[in-house]
Order: sequence, then C-alpha cells, then structure tokens
Amino acid sequence: MHHETEQARIWSQIYSEGTKKQSIPVVKAWQLNERMYGELQGLNKQETAEQYGKEQVHNWRRSYHVRPPNGESLEMCLGRAVTFFKEHIEPQLLSGMHVMVVAHANSLRSIIMYLDKLTSQEVINLELSTGVPMLYIYREGNFIRRGSPVGSSEAGVYAYTERLAAYREKLDETSEGI
Repeated sequence: MHHETEQARIWSQIYSEGTKKQSIPVVKAWQLNERMYGELQGLNKQETAEQYGKEQVHNWRRSYHVRPPNGESLEMCLGRAVTFFKEHIEPQLLSGMHVMVVAHANSLRSIIMYLDKLTSQEVINLELSTGVPMLYIYREGNFIRRGSPVGSSEAGVYAYTERLAAYREKLDETSEGI
C-alpha cells in the first residue's frame, strides 16, 4: 500500500522481484500521502526560513499540534493515516496476510506512533531513514517491532535481515535514473 510516487512504485517492483512472485497487489491510498504543508508546499527549507524565520519553520515542521499556514499538523496527518491503517491494513493482518506499507515520512511517523504507542513529544523526535525497512510482526493483537541498531555496513537500523537491506541498495541503484 502506498502513495503514488516513483519511489513507491519502484519499491513495490523491488519487492516483487525479491520474492520472485509474478504479481503483488498494490493499493494506492491518498491517506498515506505526505503531510500537506499548505502555503509552504514546494518551498525549500532555506527560502522558508528566510521568509518566516528558522525557529518558526522548525516549529511548523516538528510540532505535533501546530500546522503551517493552510497546511496540516502532524496530528491531522495521523488522523487520516492511522484511520486508514486501522480500517484497511489491520484487517488484512488479522486474516494472516503480509502487508508492506510504503509511504512518506510523516504518514509513517504517524503509524509508528500508533504501533509503538508513542507520545506526541516522542513522535516529533522520531527520525526515519529513507528506504530503510522497518519490520513489525503482528502477534496476538500486538505489533512487535523487530530489529535493533547495527553497524553502517550491516542491514540497517530496523532491517530484519541483510536481504532486506539489499532492497535499499537496489532502490538506490534504480533511483539514480529518476
């Protein structure tokens, strides 16, 4: 399940290639889109900091409750992403299916907040690495995150196996042409 971006499409293809399956269903969901930054959408961080001040921009980007002008707060992003997760992904997990979620940082941060039962203060400090898989096992009604910090030459902070880390390398190779 993912938002339709070139990277998300590539990730679904890599997964298909890696599992040697002919077809893996891909569900596109706007609820997993990146947080909307409103009037700041499309501006780079430096331009925005020059216009509004570095501290204000940091507050908009990292606050849980505060939203940029005509944009979404992380709390609002959580509302749609977690609702989608509960309504569409959890039922599949309950039925025994394996689900891969490919999404943007803030929608993933929101889902992780739900899964790991993080506070609003903890989630704003959560850093995610682009393209590094996180594995959760759903067992007896609980989500259990697998993996632990490892060296830079190993699988990655949240990767379960070195094979999963290979997906990152493949993504990097494929993304160079984008």
